[in-house]
Amino acid sequence: MMDSSMYGKIDKAKRYAEERERIKFHSFEALIEGNNSDKTVRYNDGKWDCDCHYFSNYGVCAHTMAFEILLEKMVVPGEHPEF
Repeated sequence: MMDSSMYGKIDKAKRYAEERERIKFHSFEALIEGNNSDKTVRYNDGKWDCDCHYFSNYGVCAHTMAFEILLEKMVVPGEHPEF
């Protein structure tokens, strides 16, 4: 049986999840499955990194931009043309 206070916690968690602007990532590492191979994307205090060739040349890539879109308002966007 669930503790009665847990119901309130579940409701609060749902509200937090809906209010994405409350959440700010400081760092993470994630694998993204690319069309040709998997890539590792890292984010640390507003700085992006990806192990793909394009990122090493331009400092931005489809992989990092995908995470910026996905995590809108939860990370500092990178410096690149608007997409």
